[in-house]
Amino acid sequence: MKTRPLAGSVALAAAVALTATACGGSGDPKASGGPEKVTVWIMKDSVTDAFLDRFRTGFEAEHEDIDLDIQIQEWDGIGEKVTAALASKDAPDVIEVGNTQIAQYAASSGVRDLSDRTAELNGADWLPGLAEPGKVDGKQYGIPWYAANRVVIYHKDLFARAGVTTPPKTQAEWLAVTAKLNRGRTQGIYLPGQNWYTLSGFIWEEGGDLAVKDGSAWKGALDTSQARAGMDFYRQLQALGKGPKDSDEAKPPQAEVFAKGEVAQIIAVPGGAKIVEEITPALKGKLGFFPIPGKTAGKPGAVFTGGSDLIVPEASTHPDAAYEVVKALAGEKWQTDMARTMSYVPNRTSLARVIQDDAGTAAMAAGAAQGRATPNSPQWAAVEATNPIKQYMTAVLTGTDPAQAAATASQSITKTLGS
Repeated sequence: MKTRPLAGSVALAAAVALTATACGGSGDPKASGGPEKVTVWIMKDSVTDAFLDRFRTGFEAEHEDIDLDIQIQEWDGIGEKVTAALASKDAPDVIEVGNTQIAQYAASSGVRDLSDRTAELNGADWLPGLAEPGKVDGKQYGIPWYAANRVVIYHKDLFARAGVTTPPKTQAEWLAVTAKLNRGRTQGIYLPGQNWYTLSGFIWEEGGDLAVKDGSAWKGALDTSQARAGMDFYRQLQALGKGPKDSDEAKPPQAEVFAKGEVAQIIAVPGGAKIVEEITPALKGKLGFFPIPGKTAGKPGAVFTGGSDLIVPEASTHPDAAYEVVKALAGEKWQTDMARTMSYVPNRTSLARVIQDDAGTAAMAAGAAQGRATPNSPQWAAVEATNPIKQYMTAVLTGTDPAQAAATASQSITKTLGS
């Protein structure tokens, strides 16, 4: 997902086997007389230039037989560019991809299966919202890199004025607090009617899903009782403010609405608070964060996790060296550096400790532990292109029978996923 505007040593036996397969190849330093040149595609604005400079310098100092050629890629048109690269004989060696894109790329058979590496990469500790979409048909193609997800950003003064001293920890408390805040000129929450990523979390929290795999085929699942319960919670929460029922958080930009000072809460990535403060500097220091509440107080609610994974193309001419790059970027040293530099959630739940001094990122990390991603179908991007989920949400919020609207949306999703 585009989240902008979100180790141990190699086992000896594996290292010996990998070295044996690489000997004599064009990328073998001994054969070529120099270090291997490993090409890495990183998406624009994923990380700072300063981070990449530190990584390149540090990595090459520890791997004298590898030179890194880091190339920045634009998001626009990246799907077609990656697909073409995977089908070529001259692919880059490592590619950053959105976590929800991996099934699409894996379907081309052009991505290397890294399942045998998960143990040494601490795969049991990976965030599920990054690890699960990286795994297709039991094979781990994507190695989690970083995550970002939505939290609740709240106006501290409006909470205090309403007598709310602590953020809610359950959905029931959240509704009660929001109703208390929704008085006079104050909106309890600004929640646009088509914020479907937020709805996804509510559906997952109920045990439902947007689509499920039925044998070898996918089918829409918005018409299940669990999914409909998630939509009903969304309806109740959305009614405690004046958010439009027929648009998403970009129309109008919800940061601009929040910046007027009469909205108690919005749901956004923590970086949204900085945008609000830039619009209205008087709000600096008055914004707080808490994880989206779940059904019980013991853990936050499920959320959509966006972010990136790293893949190694089958056509890489330096697969061993490419893996070393992936291992380093996914390891604790550079995960810690990146998380603190970019305010991202690290790829492992145990590393959440490294960003606990940043309130927004800490709230995000707490939610990320319950993170999920969109259905792992190669055709899911086609669903998002027409997005019947948004149409379904508006239909329910404007009075259409929920069961009828859910059935219509599910049928549309099933048709698209089967195409």
